[in-house]
Amino acid sequence: MEEFVEEKQQSSEDLEVLEQKRSIMNNDAEKHRRLRDDLNKQTKEWVTKRDGLNAQVRALIEDANKHRENRDELNVKVRESKDLRDEWNKKVADLNEKVSALRKDKEPSSERRQDGDVPVKQLKKQLRDLEFTQQTKQLGKDKENEIVKQISLLARQIEEKEKVTEQGGEVRELVHHLREAKSQAEVYHKAVAEYARAAQTAHDEMIALYDQADKLRKEADAAQEKFVECKTQADEEHKKHIEQIKSVHEMDKDVGAIKSKKAKDRKKKVDTESKKEAEEIFERFKAGEKLSTDDLMSLQKSGYL
Repeated sequence: MEEFVEEKQQSSEDLEVLEQKRSIMNNDAEKHRRLRDDLNKQTKEWVTKRDGLNAQVRALIEDANKHRENRDELNVKVRESKDLRDEWNKKVADLNEKVSALRKDKEPSSERRQDGDVPVKQLKKQLRDLEFTQQTKQLGKDKENEIVKQISLLARQIEEKEKVTEQGGEVRELVHHLREAKSQAEVYHKAVAEYARAAQTAHDEMIALYDQADKLRKEADAAQEKFVECKTQADEEHKKHIEQIKSVHEMDKDVGAIKSKKAKDRKKKVDTESKKEAEEIFERFKAGEKLSTDDLMSLQKSGYL
């Protein structure tokens, strides 16, 4: 009997320890579940942020590519306008040579030239020299005014002499073509400048958009890193949660086994006590004592009747 009491006491102590351990493990499992759920929430937030940033990057890249296409188209127009400008400049140079040659032919020869009659070629050289002096040297106010007057006088003389030489039909026609060629060359020169400015603007806007996209892409990459970090931690917490739950289930089996054993022990004790009681009643029955209804039922349950 003493051994049964000691075994019962030990069984109760084991069950109490197991239930304490189970409670601790269950609390740990719940803690890991909460951490896992919180990390999964953060994971979703980082995914949303990453996807939003990547969408902005794609939109910026799309706009930048449009500016790049526009820039490339404008650069094609720049090259085309340059080719046309160069073509007309060549025509200008050729016509200048022809006009100069005809004017030289039209100018009086040195024998027929009056005293003081300076050739146009020489006047133009004097004009260039004066303009160079004006642009490159430091001059006093009086000297500056004197040179300005000389430049104005030479320009008038050159214009008058060229008008005289243009009185011939051939020279006049060449000069007309020359002016048209200069006008066309200027048109394409302006076109080159305008297209170049527009191309540079498109290029600058493209670069600005690419730079903005790069900054957002770095933020998206950082969000991706945080996503991976949170996902890894969430998976680890999930693993720990599952491990603890499995341990709790295993412990439930142990607790169940102990409770089952205790129930069997209680039943065994009750059966032993009932059998002993039935034996005593049966002895009394054999001795001729009158039995009560409960006594008779006990004998019937124990198999004596």
